Amino acid sequence: MSDALLSPKHLEIQKKARDFAREYIMPVAKELDATGEYPWDIWKRIVDMGWGCMIAPEEYGGPGLDAVSVGLVTEEFAYACLGVMTAVGSNNLSSYPVLLGGQKEVQEKYFKDLLAGKIAAFALTEPGAGCDAAACTTTAEKVGDEYILNGTKCFCTGGGVADYLIIFAVTNPDNRKNKLSCFLVEADRPGVTVGSVENKLGVRASNTTEIILKDVRIPAINLLGNEGEGFKMAMKTLDKARPNVAAQAIGGAQRALDEAKEYVKNRIDANGRPLAKNQFVQFKLADMGMKLEGARQLVRHCQVLKDLEIPYTMTAAMAKALSTDVCVEVACDAVEIMGYYGYSKDSIVEKVMRDAKIQQIYEGTNEVQRIVISGQMLRS
Repeated sequence: MSDALLSPKHLEIQKKARDFAREYIMPVAKELDATGEYPWDIWKRIVDMGWGCMIAPEEYGGPGLDAVSVGLVTEEFAYACLGVMTAVGSNNLSSYPVLLGGQKEVQEKYFKDLLAGKIAAFALTEPGAGCDAAACTTTAEKVGDEYILNGTKCFCTGGGVADYLIIFAVTNPDNRKNKLSCFLVEADRPGVTVGSVENKLGVRASNTTEIILKDVRIPAINLLGNEGEGFKMAMKTLDKARPNVAAQAIGGAQRALDEAKEYVKNRIDANGRPLAKNQFVQFKLADMGMKLEGARQLVRHCQVLKDLEIPYTMTAAMAKALSTDVCVEVACDAVEIMGYYGYSKDSIVEKVMRDAKIQQIYEGTNEVQRIVISGQMLRS
């Protein structure tokens, strides 16, 4: 679905997000990348817009944006800075388990807090458990009407600034299939500490940390879903989040392509002609454009399936893998076209190239996406 087919409502949301991103995110993107600071000023403005959690239901005061709308906002924010989008997108990812399994009173308080500016972080990965979520060793022991959590999580986006943590922990170690459960943990509870802070290649405006849990007590009502449903909860969450990661990649790729186009229009080659007249460059740009537009259409298709509640697991995996691969390829091609000017730290495409890589890794590596895709294909 191209922009020309978007509804007036979607076009309005797109323009609102684009205007905001150009005014408030784009001017500070390089500075945030250099310092690695969390974009607090931007975050406060987003909260003031009512987008503190874009998927928060209207019944809790949220905007209740559909998948297409969330994708449009994500594209525009990512176009301005992939790092900022990674940072502010944490509340969307973390909220899916609460929507899927939280009791009403838990949901009500949680979404009220997020819409007021509090931050949630999704903590699944551990030092010894990456793509294999079932290898988690963090434990949650039921004692009376509480759970006691112990363990360490790593590479947690937003972990150092979070008010809430979504924690996956072992409740039944003897049953590998149903060993995990999912919990909502307030980050200020005794025993919760932030460990090492990652010094990353890209998306540096997002805070990424280790989370250490030592005898952390939470009420039983903070269990999301039922005991033993943690793995299913994680997979459903990642299913729902993948269209957002895909949209983020589209935004980054579009920025790299636009920067490359602008460069070749103004760069004069050794023969005194604009670089845009060079057929090799024209072919390269055409390939970049074809890849990007093909990926965009798949991502939008996935968003529509999600909004229509038509099964989209395979499409989401395809959209995530294709769009993030395309983002990396287009960013690298933009650097190549621009030569030293693209490789320089003063260049936007250098930043996009660094930011793009993590998208092939987090929320399920692209190898895992291919496992999901082939599994769905062979099952049908």
